[in-house]
Amino acid sequence: MANDFTFHITTTRFDEDYTPSDDSRITTNFANLARGEHRRQNLRNALTMIDRRFNDLAHWDNPTRDRYTLELEIISAALEFADGGDDERFPLLEVLDITIVDRRTGERHHGIVGNNFSSYVRDFDFSILLPAAAEAAGRFTVPDDFGALHGKLFRRFLDSEAYRERFRTSPVICISVSTSKEYRRTENHHPILGVEYVQDDDGGSLTDAYFGKMGLTVRYFMPPGSVAPLAFYFEGDLLGQYSNLQLIGTIATMETFQKIYRPEIYNANSAAASVYRPSLDQSDYSTTEIGYDREERSRLALAQGTHTQEHFIKPHGEALAQWAATYQVAAA
Repeated sequence: MANDFTFHITTTRFDEDYTPSDDSRITTNFANLARGEHRRQNLRNALTMIDRRFNDLAHWDNPTRDRYTLELEIISAALEFADGGDDERFPLLEVLDITIVDRRTGERHHGIVGNNFSSYVRDFDFSILLPAAAEAAGRFTVPDDFGALHGKLFRRFLDSEAYRERFRTSPVICISVSTSKEYRRTENHHPILGVEYVQDDDGGSLTDAYFGKMGLTVRYFMPPGSVAPLAFYFEGDLLGQYSNLQLIGTIATMETFQKIYRPEIYNANSAAASVYRPSLDQSDYSTTEIGYDREERSRLALAQGTHTQEHFIKPHGEALAQWAATYQVAAA
């Protein structure tokens, strides 16, 4: 039965010596950086960018802008079925955890877990299930239950003993804004998160709806010194339940990845206007000189979606569907 599954968490230090594990979803931003001839320099440069951005935002009592450094860990969650067999354990998702180290005092502050979210089942949903639905209908269409199983598995993970033993707060997932939507600047301004943007289209993006199935809502903020808003997916009170240092840790980490992955948006040479539509086609941007293969990332998403279909959906899909039909998400 699908009810008979547990979650297992493993951790991997993300530093200049990082090498993706065999189970790691290699389309993940940090895994893509860690391959090739210049892998060590890529990682070193990315980590340096993260620390510099953090110290730039955490500028109080930090005149030399080098007081803090971040330690990053990749949190890998595997789902294990009790019935055994060749596919009894599957690498469900990965997130990034942050520890903030104060070099001056020696204190260590736990940041926000989440950040870069990676999921094999999401690869299946977007790379296999969604195109199949469009082909069957003869037009682009989104199935009514699109993302439902993934969302319930995510909620079950947050409610698991494995997660609750390690983390006290809910995750915050920070990604790029959608290139299919238009955003409008508001008068709301947070000292750390910066100026808030809202979508002019109340319908939201497909990604917004997908994260909604995971129990997460979204707000868009452009932090001080940034050139484009970031999308923050969360539950609860994003502005009230995290410290300034925690918010800065997420911004510094994820803005760095986005500058590498989507420089057309996040390393643009001019900041987002009051009415803003992100585009990957514009040419007025700077590169980070950190190697990142965006085309390979797209190809691997399809390969990993197929892997999920063969080793997770086919052997366990019927039992998981029965479980999902009766699973009630716990109140936040």
